[in-house]
Amino acid sequence: MKFGPFATEDAAGIILAHTFRAEGLTLKKGDVLTQADIAALRAAGVKDVIGARIEEGDVAEDVAAARIAQRLAGVDVAPSAARTGRCNLAAAHDGVVCIDAAAVTAANLVSESVTIASLADKQAVKAGQTVATVKIIPFAVTRDVLAGVEGALGGAAVSLKPFRELRFALVSTVTPGLKPSVVASTEEITRQRIAALRGTTVSATRTAHTAADVADEIGSAIAGGAEIVLVTGASATVDRGDVVPAGIVAAGGVIDHYGMPVDPGNLLVLGHIGMVPVLVLPGCARSPKLNGVDWVMQRLAAGIAVTANDIMALGVGGLLVDTPSRPLPRESAVQILTSRQSATESRPAPEIRVGAVVLAAGQSRRMGPANKLLMKIEGAPLVRRTVEALRAAGLAQVVVVTGHQEDEVRVALAGLDVALVHNPRYAEGLSTSLKVGVEALAPDIAAAVIGLGDMPGVTAVHVNRLIAGFDPAADRAIGVPVHNGKRGNPVLWARRFFEDMRGVSGDVGARHLIGANESLVYEVEFGDTGILTDLDTPEQWSDYLAKSVSNKPVS
Repeated sequence: MKFGPFATEDAAGIILAHTFRAEGLTLKKGDVLTQADIAALRAAGVKDVIGARIEEGDVAEDVAAARIAQRLAGVDVAPSAARTGRCNLAAAHDGVVCIDAAAVTAANLVSESVTIASLADKQAVKAGQTVATVKIIPFAVTRDVLAGVEGALGGAAVSLKPFRELRFALVSTVTPGLKPSVVASTEEITRQRIAALRGTTVSATRTAHTAADVADEIGSAIAGGAEIVLVTGASATVDRGDVVPAGIVAAGGVIDHYGMPVDPGNLLVLGHIGMVPVLVLPGCARSPKLNGVDWVMQRLAAGIAVTANDIMALGVGGLLVDTPSRPLPRESAVQILTSRQSATESRPAPEIRVGAVVLAAGQSRRMGPANKLLMKIEGAPLVRRTVEALRAAGLAQVVVVTGHQEDEVRVALAGLDVALVHNPRYAEGLSTSLKVGVEALAPDIAAAVIGLGDMPGVTAVHVNRLIAGFDPAADRAIGVPVHNGKRGNPVLWARRFFEDMRGVSGDVGARHLIGANESLVYEVEFGDTGILTDLDTPEQWSDYLAKSVSNKPVS
């Protein structure tokens, strides 16, 4: 590959290295210059351009990225179409991703021209989530480099173990001094943990805190068809011979390991009775916060055997004390967990302050007499569910624009850390709310997610993936979510477009600004339909509720 400046008259067929703009002419980085482009450049007085010319023995960036991604992809991992030298691999199901770290490292050591990034091995992921990405750094690589990378990988290095929808039993031991409310809360939190793994709680029983009673309850649970048994003790386990481990042994089981180098989660007990794993949960499992229990449960739910050595190898990265994640099946909680674990989907860097504007002023006429924003899904008003997902993304500021039924919407959002601003002209159309929302953003907000208040499927992961791709210096200033080629909401906008939004009029948003600035748009592909799902009519509402009941957790 030859890279450098080319005389304009000789530049036909080169790949443009940098976006070029002149009056009436825009050529994007990565465009292959045609004779028509050359004529336009010469008419604009451009004498030379910087780019790359592919030579014999070179493999174009998209072709190379696609080949490496195909070599990487294992079971239940699907490569996307390659674009600008990048090809992502996405999980086909909820489950645990398995990474051959040695193979990925070996491939990365072949050449600086090829990079492969992945999530950590044995990390829980959602269907559609990116688990690895291949990026070709220059516009092309040599065939020798490509062959070297493929050889270093050997075979598939990224695969997925889907969650298996197992049957869980929960046994809680009680003592006279233990409040029933504590036990009930622990049971509910544990049920939610199980649901996040697509499991089913087939029984939840309480028994006295004695080894004999524990043995009886575990035996009954297994006889009832439980495939995993979870035990929460009235008091912490302080020794292998303590009450609950002794109950496992009395039931004919074996204690495989006691303790783990993950904090919180140190006092976990792992055992088994026949083919059924039995976990004694540490006290930290009474909280929804991420702890070592979650890592073990995720692997077991995905059919991955967990040994004593596996547990003892979790120490590096096992200090979770300051981690705010909550691995529960409520949409925001599950997505916080996956976004915390994924480097490519992490919260925005502190120096880039990203905000959000939620448009919640409409009259929802198509829904009939009811205000759809106040209608409830799983006990929460739709607008609250939407706003909670944005708050869960860790944004610097969330502005909610109210209008119709302002007081009721404020009540629905009570207690949330958001800025509520009223649009008295809401009846004049969407543009008036957009203006009010943008004007309420703090001066140091570098970009903002503009979203609608009636999109229950939008989650923190959607938002954080849009933010992860944001790079105005690389002409990535408008982040648009996409599902199967169809663009959706919310959209991430660089601050430079705020002034244009103030000039919008009528019952329209900023969508036309995307078409006017296509050279600055980057698309983020999602495997789920959350970015396309808004609830405007009673029929859409009924369909959504029916699907959410039959396909929990919604994603």
